[in-house]
Amino acid sequence: MSYKIPLNQLINIEISDDKLTARLLFLQDNADFQCTVGDLEELLKQNGIKFGIQFNILSSIASEARKFVYNQVTVATGIPATEGEPGQIKFLFDIHIDKKPSVSKEGVVDYKEVINLNNVRKGQVIAERLLAKEGSDGRTVTGDLIPGKKGKEARFKIGKNVVVDQEQHRMYAAMDGLITKTDKDKINVFPVYEVNGDVDYNIGNIDFVGTVVIRGNVLSGFRIKAAGDIRVVGGVEGAELIADGSIDISAGILGHNKGLVKAKMNVKSSFIQDANVEAGQEVLVSQSIMHSTVRAGKNVICQGSKGLIVGGVIQAGEQVKARVIGNSTSTATIIEVGVLPELRNELVELRARIKEFIENADKTDKALLLLDQLALAGQLSPDKQVLRTRLTTTKKQSIDELNEVKDRILEIEKSLEDTTTSKVEIAGTIFGGSKIVIGRYTRFIKDATQRVTFQMIEGEIAMISK
Repeated sequence: MSYKIPLNQLINIEISDDKLTARLLFLQDNADFQCTVGDLEELLKQNGIKFGIQFNILSSIASEARKFVYNQVTVATGIPATEGEPGQIKFLFDIHIDKKPSVSKEGVVDYKEVINLNNVRKGQVIAERLLAKEGSDGRTVTGDLIPGKKGKEARFKIGKNVVVDQEQHRMYAAMDGLITKTDKDKINVFPVYEVNGDVDYNIGNIDFVGTVVIRGNVLSGFRIKAAGDIRVVGGVEGAELIADGSIDISAGILGHNKGLVKAKMNVKSSFIQDANVEAGQEVLVSQSIMHSTVRAGKNVICQGSKGLIVGGVIQAGEQVKARVIGNSTSTATIIEVGVLPELRNELVELRARIKEFIENADKTDKALLLLDQLALAGQLSPDKQVLRTRLTTTKKQSIDELNEVKDRILEIEKSLEDTTTSKVEIAGTIFGGSKIVIGRYTRFIKDATQRVTFQMIEGEIAMISK
């Protein structure tokens, strides 16, 4: 070496606490100082520095040492260890309800479709746990390995009616219901969806796999569909309510001749006015049914303080019970019992089809007659021949369909004969203008009569006084 004072007496090497940085500092200003890169590298090694040496910096110091006399210079840099990506809970549903209106492919905005409920079925996967990843290793300037850190594992925050598998990899719904996040971000599946207010443009249409409870009114034009029951604390306007269970409406239905209330079980309401109501079992009304179409697989019961049925059509598979039917102004009121409403309505449709078949058959026969005359005269062109063949085939198909329709009509009419459990009970008054239909028989009411029951006796509708 070309200097007399040892290098470690002129230069101090400092290593950071994390051993990721080594710095060089001149202890004094020596005008005669000279060294090589090799000298500086040797000094670093004497201080235990083996990794990440910045040789470009050492070269600058060796060539122009005086520039670095009063500065602390980083001469070696390690590689820090990294922490791996943390684990995540990946939800297969957007658990935050989307309040944006839906937009169709054609760009039409539906402001009623503003809510997207996270319905799940029992056993359906709600979320998956993605494992944390390992971090990368680092190295100190002294050459020591710094192990990488694994990311923090995520954990399921389990609420009610959810389960996880043994490996804690997946979360499942333990029942049909609605995915809901509660306090501390716990995930739950609730069987009831509640609206604390009206179903309007702020809520939108609802389609839920459990029971829906509306603590307000359901406004016109909106739709609620539930795999369970629907309970409305307020009233229902011209809306559509469809339930696989029952529907209970506290404040009544004012349909404005729009919408539909349909349950596979029962429909219960304080009143029904200008509405369409269908129930697989019973329709139970405490006050009145006015100018509505009501259908029940079994019974329609309207026997509250008023118990009034006026106007419209009431159809029940078995019985209709009311306090009053019709009114003093002879408003037309039709009561039909003794057959499932859908069969009675199917019968009407089938008879309309027969009429249509007959009309079409008459047109086909006239066309074929003309074509047959042309064929006898040798004037049937190729296109007319094709038409003749097609019409002949159509006629045969129509005859086959007509026969099927007639068979179905006979089948339904036979069911109309079984009226042993069918009756109409009036606890108060039935007014003129009312019509009683039991099975395939009809009786018109001309004069007001009190406390009577209508049922089939010896092939006719009998009126039995109580």
